[in-house]
Parts: sequence; structure tokens; C-alpha cells
Amino acid sequence: MFMNFVSAHQVSPADAMTLIDRAEAFKNGTPVPEHGPVYAANLFFENSTRTHTSFEMAERKLGLTVIPFDPAHSSVSKGETLSDTIKTLAAIGVNIAVMRHPADAYYEPLLAASPTLAIVNAGDGAGQHPSQMMLDLMTIHEEFGSFAGLNVGIVGDLSHSRVAHSDAEMLTKLGANVFFSGPEKYFSPEYKQFGPFLPLAELVKKVDVLNVLRVQLERFNSGETAEFSRADYHAKYGITDALAATMKPRAIIMHPAPVNRDVELASDLVEAPQSRIFMQMHNGVYMRMAMLEAVMQARQFGAVPASQAATVRR
Repeated sequence: MFMNFVSAHQVSPADAMTLIDRAEAFKNGTPVPEHGPVYAANLFFENSTRTHTSFEMAERKLGLTVIPFDPAHSSVSKGETLSDTIKTLAAIGVNIAVMRHPADAYYEPLLAASPTLAIVNAGDGAGQHPSQMMLDLMTIHEEFGSFAGLNVGIVGDLSHSRVAHSDAEMLTKLGANVFFSGPEKYFSPEYKQFGPFLPLAELVKKVDVLNVLRVQLERFNSGETAEFSRADYHAKYGITDALAATMKPRAIIMHPAPVNRDVELASDLVEAPQSRIFMQMHNGVYMRMAMLEAVMQARQFGAVPASQAATVRR
């Protein structure tokens, strides 16, 4: 049961497949069950286009009422703690807070702040990104039908990526073989439990799924920023047209986006036939619907007696 949805750690292989099946059902037109009023607020303390709008679209498709929240004009800007913000939202009747924050594991002290409100993690620092993980899994499952024995490469800015952590953990649980590449200095010891580091040219030829990570310049320190060259990175660690030509015929390219074109990925590959980048975004709405529904069901948000269900409006 997902009383909150904050980390890959809480998702079992069976949970993952249940969510994938539900998201695929929504995508194929399965209607949303009737429910009573449920209120959601999206608290994004970092810039976001895809994740923020995808969650809001998912909320609206589920029939949730979305309560506007702007961090720049909230009491957080006056010094209010996140804990007090959560307690305030709960007090006025918000059921679900979808949150993104630059601090790793920001959600840990909040889970007990107001037991009546559910937290869904939309990304914490360089820690976890469970909804991106789940939409990535959905996209892979649509393509290949299973995970066992698949070779998945995760390439790029491993040091600053929450996507790499979440995806590697879950893919390993599901039986995929995970490999890493990019700047070797970014391959920290924690990744060794999931798979080995390979030279990029070797990895590209080997994998069925090439998951390319964005270079997160906003998380670089001043020294890293001064040393960084877009052209040098692309030449050494980017997926060039020449490298892409060595991929398996059925292999696909994925990316959490936004893409730094001609840095981690050649611009023409973003919408190439083997790219699934915009399909990932499309799938994200349905997967976030499945995740939010799972939280609603666990907490019985919007639950109504069967005798009243026919008269309840979504």
C-alpha cells in the first residue's frame, strides 16, 4: 500500500508491474472509477516543465481538484518551514501534496508532519525520482514486453542524477542487466551494486535500452562549471550519430528530458526512429495517474459507499 510515494525503495517488482498494467489500461481508455472530492497541490521548489504539467494533467484526468501553489509567493519565502507548509495544507483540506525540492530526501521529516496528507515525491535533489522511474519502466515494457535479461545502459551525468539511482535499482529488481558509462569520475561506489562501468563505445553496442542522462549544469559547483565544455563533453561522452549507428537494430534511446541537444545527445537523435523520448512524456501522464490512484486507494481518499457511487461526480 502506498500511503506516500516517495522512493524506489518502497516499490517491489510486483508493485511495479501492477502500476504498469494500470497505467497501460488508462492509456488504452479504461475509465477512471467514480470517487468523491479529492484535493491535490503541486509544490515545485525547483523549475520543472514536464513533471509539473504531467502531474497536473494526471490529477485532472483522475478528477482531482488542483489547488494552486506558487512557492515564490508562498509563506516559505517568508521563512515558513516545509513542515508547517504541509501542516497548513492538511488543515485546509488538501489530501495529496506532489513535491519537488532541491534537498535530498526532503520528504523524510515531512512524512510524520501531518499523517492525514499524502506526499508524492516529484524529485529530490540528486536522490530519487520515482515517477520518472515508473514511466521509464512503462516505456520499456511497452517496447519489449518484459525486463528479464534486457541490457540497459545508463549514460552521462551519474553524479547529479536522481533518475539514475531510481532506474538502476528498479531495473535490477526486475531482472534487467544494468550498465553505466559517461565520465568515469561520476561513477560512485553506490552504483557498483547495480552493474559495471563500461567504455561508451562498448556499452552502446551491447544494450537494448540506452538511457541518456541530462548534464545537470545547475548542480555543478563553480569549478565544474568553469571546466565544462559542451563540445568536449559531446565528443567524449555524448551519443553522436556515429555511435548511434552502432546500436542494435531494435535498441531504443530514452532520456528524462529536457535534452541538452548536441551535448549528451546529437540533436537529430532526439526525434529519430529509435528515440522514445516524447513517448516517455506521453506515458508519464498515465503512469502518474496510476501512482496517484494507488495513493488514493491506500488512504481511501474519495471513497464512497457502493450505494452512493452512481451519484458521485468526479
